[in-house]
Amino acid sequence: MFASPGARFALLVVAALGALGVRPALRHAQAAGVLLRLDPATAGAGVGIGLRDWATYPVAESELEIDTPGGTARARLYEPENAGRAPGLVMVHGVHHLGMDEPRLVRFARSIASTGIVVLTPDVRELADYAVDTRSIDTVGAATIVLGKRLPWAPAVGLMGLSFAGGIALLAASDPRYAPAISYVVAVGAHDDLARVSRFFATGHIEQADGSVLEMRPHDYGPLVLVYAHASDFFPPEDVPKAREALRLWLWEDKSNARKHEDGLSAPSRAKLDALFDGQIDAVAAELLHDVDVQGGAMRAVSPHGNIAGMRAPAFLLHGAKDNVIPASETLWIARDLPPDTPRSVLVSRLIGHVELEGEPTPSERWAAVHFLAGVLAKAHEVQ
Repeated sequence: MFASPGARFALLVVAALGALGVRPALRHAQAAGVLLRLDPATAGAGVGIGLRDWATYPVAESELEIDTPGGTARARLYEPENAGRAPGLVMVHGVHHLGMDEPRLVRFARSIASTGIVVLTPDVRELADYAVDTRSIDTVGAATIVLGKRLPWAPAVGLMGLSFAGGIALLAASDPRYAPAISYVVAVGAHDDLARVSRFFATGHIEQADGSVLEMRPHDYGPLVLVYAHASDFFPPEDVPKAREALRLWLWEDKSNARKHEDGLSAPSRAKLDALFDGQIDAVAAELLHDVDVQGGAMRAVSPHGNIAGMRAPAFLLHGAKDNVIPASETLWIARDLPPDTPRSVLVSRLIGHVELEGEPTPSERWAAVHFLAGVLAKAHEVQ
């Protein structure tokens, strides 16, 4: 019988570990376990010949409130039990209404915490409402300070941002108010220039760091988020509340009720919503591009592009090769925009889509992902 993909992957890892020293082997084994636990194809019990849960700790979870410049915010703490002087990591959700309760984020936080890292996941209200906003920088930055105070042996903590939160994380690490509290940044599927990504939503074209242009059909999700965030730019005042509610319901996957909320809208507004819901982006492309011009200043303020010259923390940049929400070219732009002396590790991988594991990568591609994550874990545990 042929071995399963998970078993073959585990055998590859075991063979490779023999060529590493004890500490690097530990981090690579833990990294392999994280990926095995997260990958739907390898997450079943018994898959991975013991690597899934090797060198892991039980994790205790609790909820708390943290103080931020904008008020209090909910957060969840994942603490590895009996892990001694464990380092810390703030992990930030992307644009999703479930925020810190989003199931993929919860699984990821638990899995990372089980490697011996205290993980804090703040609930960032703007991101949970599908907005990329400067106020989120303060919430994220404040979360790193809060976690650092809980870990006096490791007051500078790691910061990981998923999707658009990756860009927010880079901005927080570049902010003098928060930079001392951040020891490294992990940006997964992040944006470099929000305006460039938003134009991609409208056109299916995006400029790459090498000067070439990538053509790809954008995910229907992108234009919906843009219109929802700036509904007053797309609909007359009397239609904005109903149109925005319809868009919110659609983004929440409640599509039948979203359609019902179109009742009572003016004919042009209803036609625009129908086009968005049906993925007919060409019908609204001109308006999307105009909105990028209107919102240009606000988009620049939440873009790493031009705003991370002061970043000194090491950066780990990971992106899915076929990501059609935020194209992988954005991560290569980030690598280019970082100061020359800022350490960075960059991986564009077929192992992930946008911020979730998917696809059927080769063993070498899986190993590259293990090596990347092992580097993150090694950096996190430098305090020990």
